[in-house]
Amino acid sequence: MKVLMIKYTPLTSFILMALVNSAAQAAEKHDDSVMIVTAPAHSPLEVITSPKTPRQPVPASDGSDYLKTIPGFSQIRNGGTNGDPVFRGMFGSRLRILTNNGEMLGACPARMDAPTSYISPENFDIMTLVKGPQTVLWGAGNSAGTLRFDREPPRFDEPGIKGTASALTASNQRWDTNLDTSFGNETGYVRLTGNKSHANDYSDGNGQRVPSRWDKWNGDMAIGWTPDKDTLLEVTAGKGNGEARYAGRSMDGSQFKRDSLGMRFEQVNIGEVFEQFEANVYYNYANHIMDNYSLRSPGSMMSMSSSSSSGESRCKCAKAATATAMNNGHSGMSTGMAMQLDRRTVGGRMMGTWLWSDYELRGGSDLQENTHRSKSNSDWKKDARFQDYGFFGELTWHANEQNKLISGARLDRVQADNYSHPGSAERKDTLPAGFMRVEHTLSSMPVMFYAGVGYTERFPDYWELFSPNEGPGGTRDVFDNIKSEKTTQLDLGAQYSGERVNGWISAYLGRVDDFILFRYDPHNAWRSQADNVNATIMGAETGVSYQLTDNWKTDASLAYSWGKNRTDNQPLPQIPPLETRFGLTWEKGNWSSTGLLRIVSSQHRIALNEGNVVGKDFSSSAGFTLFSANATYRINSAVNLSAGVDNLFNKTYSEHLNLAGNSSFGYSAKTSVNEPGRTFWGKLSMTF
Repeated sequence: MKVLMIKYTPLTSFILMALVNSAAQAAEKHDDSVMIVTAPAHSPLEVITSPKTPRQPVPASDGSDYLKTIPGFSQIRNGGTNGDPVFRGMFGSRLRILTNNGEMLGACPARMDAPTSYISPENFDIMTLVKGPQTVLWGAGNSAGTLRFDREPPRFDEPGIKGTASALTASNQRWDTNLDTSFGNETGYVRLTGNKSHANDYSDGNGQRVPSRWDKWNGDMAIGWTPDKDTLLEVTAGKGNGEARYAGRSMDGSQFKRDSLGMRFEQVNIGEVFEQFEANVYYNYANHIMDNYSLRSPGSMMSMSSSSSSGESRCKCAKAATATAMNNGHSGMSTGMAMQLDRRTVGGRMMGTWLWSDYELRGGSDLQENTHRSKSNSDWKKDARFQDYGFFGELTWHANEQNKLISGARLDRVQADNYSHPGSAERKDTLPAGFMRVEHTLSSMPVMFYAGVGYTERFPDYWELFSPNEGPGGTRDVFDNIKSEKTTQLDLGAQYSGERVNGWISAYLGRVDDFILFRYDPHNAWRSQADNVNATIMGAETGVSYQLTDNWKTDASLAYSWGKNRTDNQPLPQIPPLETRFGLTWEKGNWSSTGLLRIVSSQHRIALNEGNVVGKDFSSSAGFTLFSANATYRINSAVNLSAGVDNLFNKTYSEHLNLAGNSSFGYSAKTSVNEPGRTFWGKLSMTF
């Protein structure tokens, strides 16, 4: 283990001074939160939690890392940071990810900068997950689920300042600082959030160094006007940047620049029927640079293509990067290569809420336009543009205290323009979606059941239309020949809430027609084909917690996903294995401690050389068991000190959803990247 290091920065000084001030003026509030072990569930269908709550394993470096604590989520690992989230084995735009009601789309054709790589979880107040196609309020095609990271507007009854701050240090010279502070009065506020995160390469259980270092920062500001308790007008702005190197890719990310602007308006208690109106607009810009010389020694083209699982080695951005090598001061096929890409995403949404007796209607419209470009010879060239206009409505009928019926419908008009096509090309589609769900609560005991069926159509995203070399049947025209996905899914669940025992289960069974699948040439890592197949998916997540005594609590969760390619009568690729977690928590006075046992099964249901734009199945995977532990001491009502160790027994292991190591770092083509070995960490957090 490397020596833990603490760096002096202005933000560190601010946090330390705030800690001293908070300790001297201990607030009245009392924070009883402890480490998240198996993820809290608002209902079997919906998970609501605060990303600010301490969690095990070591606090997350990005949005995807945080999601691993929620049953059903896994991650296509990039190494240290910027992995790609997978929910129930479903990848990419099947899971819509929103921040403050806006969408941040990455620019890399191999998703080196996945949407979650631009999210610092601790800078948000609420994270909400709706599983499956069981809502139509937040965009089209969300077949796997809808995920939202939101900041709640601070409210002040009198002039003041409040917020949170934290500092974390860990093995591998990791150092994080976070600050979220608001000051204002009854008529308005200013909120400032920021974070800085750094880590060096980690070592696996065998002590082997894994290229995985990163540096990143984010800063956001919100100015709100609250003329009364029912009205809000808020303007936001933010920036961020970073760099990361990847053991499993032929290139690293030397720039993850983000610019964000937004505005929202909310009015509640408008009238007896028309109860609420909300609207927002947003602008998000990603400017991404990848290269093979800033964070590593340049490798040869031969070594790049030999790593059959590396993201950039099998997509057009690496090939295009060779053409720009000279423009970056690096000549020759075996020296430096770089490529710069960007994407601008502009959108907006408005929604009203109407109440009639036992009925509630939420309806409105949204729109989005995003444009993708690449830079060559100092000139920007636009290659793609997507436009989406949608109308939606959800109606809830509260039949009585025990029964509720929720239904929704949505219609979208989508257009995609291909400017890289000779003479340009476009395609349009109309996408319907809808669902109906019944929720029933027993009168005799605290049990709630639900059953819902949903249908949604998903337009192919940028990575599915522009990254493959070939389309269905081997056609060269991917853009025109890939069909939209159609998902019909049944969702079932139940929840029990007792005095000492709480439990829930969420299950699903889906049919996906024209599922978009990537196939890779085993003899040529540069070639990929996007194809449509018919698929069946099913699985479940379940969790239970039991308050053993006043001081002891235990909980457990289990997640299972299964998929079949019905067209070829074989498994779907990139399906995570069965996973279960057991937690035991002790609390007494100002002390609390948690132990976490994670057991992951082997996975032998694979589809060789098939997957998605980021990962593919290249071998079966072995199971593993990990143990982690942490302890927290509440210094006072405002300050907590936490410490923990992940992978206590220094297990050498790799996740099933993973990349093969790149040959420029000495990996063979089918050697997966190992996860970190024993990792120690400590965190100081406060509220004020």
